[in-house]
Amino acid sequence: MNLKQIENMAIKKFITGNFYDEAVLFPAVKKVRRAGYKVQDVYTPFPIHGLDKELGMKDTDLHIAGFIYGITGTTTAISFIGWALARDWQINFGGKPFFSLPAWIPIMFELTVLFSAVGMVLTFCWLCQLAPFVKKDHFNPRSTDDTFVMAIECTDKTNEEEAVAFLKNAGAQDVQVQSRETGWWFGRYDRETVRFGRKVPAV
Repeated sequence: MNLKQIENMAIKKFITGNFYDEAVLFPAVKKVRRAGYKVQDVYTPFPIHGLDKELGMKDTDLHIAGFIYGITGTTTAISFIGWALARDWQINFGGKPFFSLPAWIPIMFELTVLFSAVGMVLTFCWLCQLAPFVKKDHFNPRSTDDTFVMAIECTDKTNEEEAVAFLKNAGAQDVQVQSRETGWWFGRYDRETVRFGRKVPAV
């Protein structure tokens, strides 16, 4: 297996179509899913209520991660303060007991909020593959402005011509077959770069 074959293993084909009206987009999502096509995602310039359910997406588990981060912050605070003030360096503050839990509540609260907030932001960025060093290309730049873009992921069984015709009949415009590299990457497709910025060698 040569370098080009290895590089191409991470590249997938997608059929994309533009929609200019939510009233057309919702029925189209139902039709595409009912026909058995795999909708990779629908890119919109603003949140659309109910679209996640139409796409069959489950509710996010980010709140569970936030709870775990918060408990970690609380445990960290009470463990460190308890060790520092009740064991390692005992100091008498106004006659309070060394293990004075009510006096530590503000610090415990602050560390709970800090761990939860920072952890959820980092987890969200990881799930959405957002980072300053990760450059992404849009299926259509107008998906951040005034149009909705549906991307259908092609498989070995996908007939591209039939899928393109089906998407047009569902109300999509400017239907195209595009190739994209999945996962995290560096570089941009318009400069013919692939993962970590390595150029594909000419064959």
